[in-house]
Amino acid sequence: ADRERGAMTPQLVLSLFPGIGLLDRAFEEEGFIVVRGPDLLWGGDIKTFHPPAGTFDGVIGGPPCQFASNGNRGPMAKCHENLIPEFERVVTEAVPHWFLMENVLPAPLPSVPDYIVEAIVLQNRALGQVQHRDRRFSFGTHDGRRLHVQIAALEPAEFEYAVLASEHKGQTFPGAIGRKKYLKGRSLGRRCELQGLAADFTDTMPFTAAAKGLVIGNGVPLPMGRAVAQAVKRALESSPHA
Repeated sequence: ADRERGAMTPQLVLSLFPGIGLLDRAFEEEGFIVVRGPDLLWGGDIKTFHPPAGTFDGVIGGPPCQFASNGNRGPMAKCHENLIPEFERVVTEAVPHWFLMENVLPAPLPSVPDYIVEAIVLQNRALGQVQHRDRRFSFGTHDGRRLHVQIAALEPAEFEYAVLASEHKGQTFPGAIGRKKYLKGRSLGRRCELQGLAADFTDTMPFTAAAKGLVIGNGVPLPMGRAVAQAVKRALESSPHA
């Protein structure tokens, strides 16, 4: 009965496009058991992946956002594939009780038959963090449950630009004059800290410095992931539409 209500603890969750697992870590801290699906970073291919039906309570993940990112407008956007349909396909095949998709604001909302999607936009600074970073989280359930994220009373006085996957090149969003030099001088350790990690988090990773910057910039900030995982847990334990 608990499983039918979506409130079984711990819940088994499938993670798609896991990268280095920052969102996964946040859910694990809240007691979810996370199984990581294939990722290009580790030689996997989402297009050949077919999950078993009825095994997972939930599916989480953030399909690559470059196709919709403000940093890839114009001809460059065509170089990046939209993999949200693959996320939708896997959810359809897995038939979980719920799913959560993270992405940038311009990306389309996921659409999966028999699921009601409630989307929220979350700003990292609203959680008491110094990094300015906003993301949209789409929460799909059969009965339209909603996410209620706990927000900090005040934003911090300190301000830091969003950590970018391309920061090692000094790239930034078009029109953001003055950021390029600033971002190029920001150390990898500082970028890790802004993502809620220890400064030496990437020290033992078997990647180049550029690749380390890429995977850190592509991740969901750990504090943001924690706030969302907690909200998902509360939603699953509450009555529908609460």
